[in-house]
Amino acid sequence: MAQYVKATNFASKDALLSGDPNKIVKGAEVDDEFNNIQTAVNSKADTLSPTLTGTPLAPTATAGTNTTQVATTSFVKTAVDNATGSLGTMSTQNAASVAITGGAISGITDLAVADGGTGASTAANARTNLGAAAIDSPAFTGTPTAPTASFGTSTTQIATTAFVQANISGAYPVGSIYINASNATNPATLLGFGTWVAFGAGKVMVGFDAADPSFATAEGTGGSKDAVVVSHTHSITDPGHVHSGVPIVNRDIFDGGPFNYNADFYDQYQNTNTATTGISINSTGSSGTNANLQPYITVYMWKRTA
Repeated sequence: MAQYVKATNFASKDALLSGDPNKIVKGAEVDDEFNNIQTAVNSKADTLSPTLTGTPLAPTATAGTNTTQVATTSFVKTAVDNATGSLGTMSTQNAASVAITGGAISGITDLAVADGGTGASTAANARTNLGAAAIDSPAFTGTPTAPTASFGTSTTQIATTAFVQANISGAYPVGSIYINASNATNPATLLGFGTWVAFGAGKVMVGFDAADPSFATAEGTGGSKDAVVVSHTHSITDPGHVHSGVPIVNRDIFDGGPFNYNADFYDQYQNTNTATTGISINSTGSSGTNANLQPYITVYMWKRTA
């Protein structure tokens, strides 16, 4: 900080006699004075928000002073010593390895949770007060939540219900068939996703076969559970048979006397009357109704439509 030093003694000039050349005030002298004043002013601090440099000094306030007076390092040290005198002394330590020896700390009040503390002096009590779970085998309550992993993730990351549902739903895409042997409940209720309709009532499923027209259309239907008799014929062969004729009496040689059957009396034969030969083929076997069924077992089937 530069102090202003007057370079010209103007009062001594006033005391000189008139006509003395030293009595004259020269412009250079005035300029020197203003320069000295400017240098001194520039080295001074402003009273409003000054920015001090070097090692500023100030009067040390009395211990316990609580005003806007500037606190010197001496004032601060006295205040710290008075506040921590009962704790003894602490030598300068590395902040990462401070060790307290030679006694126990007591009289510490736990900071309440509402004030940003844990309200406890042990880790276990702190977790309880904060509602936190232990890292090792935690026991959660309520409805714990966690980030949902990407579909198909297979790690030790916690699986949320959304992750489970997404993966189960992925196993049954639209068009899939769900089968249950004993529970008729709609899979939308059982699985928790999708729209399902009953499928294939009274029918069995057959694999798609593009090479066979009967099975070349998805969800095509066909077949019958009743037995079908294949078109066929029955042949009957007659080995042949003979009908003997009935002799007619020649009336021209009948003399009215006793009638003797003699070959001489017969000269013509007459056919027998027409008759129908009754030939029948006996039927055998059982009814074809429901006779075309493969061995089966009944289950509930559902198709996912959305």
